[in-house]
Amino acid sequence: MFENFSEMMLELFATSLWETVIMVGASGILGALVGIPLGVFLRLTDKGGILQNGPVNGVVGGIVNAVRSTPFIILLVAIIPFTRLVTGTSIGTWAAVVPLTLAAAPFIARLVETALREVDAGLVEAAQSMGASTWQIVWKVLLPEALPGIVAGLTISFVSLTGYSAMAGAVGGGGLGDLGIRYGYQRFLPDVMLAVVLILIVFVQAIQSLGDWIVRRMSHR
Repeated sequence: MFENFSEMMLELFATSLWETVIMVGASGILGALVGIPLGVFLRLTDKGGILQNGPVNGVVGGIVNAVRSTPFIILLVAIIPFTRLVTGTSIGTWAAVVPLTLAAAPFIARLVETALREVDAGLVEAAQSMGASTWQIVWKVLLPEALPGIVAGLTISFVSLTGYSAMAGAVGGGGLGDLGIRYGYQRFLPDVMLAVVLILIVFVQAIQSLGDWIVRRMSHR
């Protein structure tokens, strides 16, 4: 067991783990930067929202649903020209960040929208009655009240991105998925594959535990 773990292989594991951290971290942050405002917009323009606008909400929501419905492996291939335009290449860790971000943003948007729905409508009405602007309601009422739910949603997103990053590795994205495919599957080294799976399990558990801890801290403030 683990007889294939030479010094070179251990270096490969360290490099692959770092590439996975970059892919998940960068795409999660970029996805949140796009997804959170998008989720707020969807909530504001939804039925009962303070900027209710059915047609606009329907169009934006339809686009969000379309991207979310596209299998990641197809999205990964379909946007290769766009990925080349952004990063100059379609292979490598940073090239994988582009499709990962596009996959994460609409997912995060829907989770943020759901978290905002849980905010007591009475708080929004009270803010409106005091003359608060839409911007003030978003920053001082909606986002602070929904923050634990938003963080919980982001945690789920980062966990999902870990799985997507392994898929990206299968088509040259690097990371632990790439290592598992090249050495564990193609060279039939089951101990390498097992080690990749174990590391990914620990990686996901660490993300989930950190997210749960932050949510608990926010909920008890």
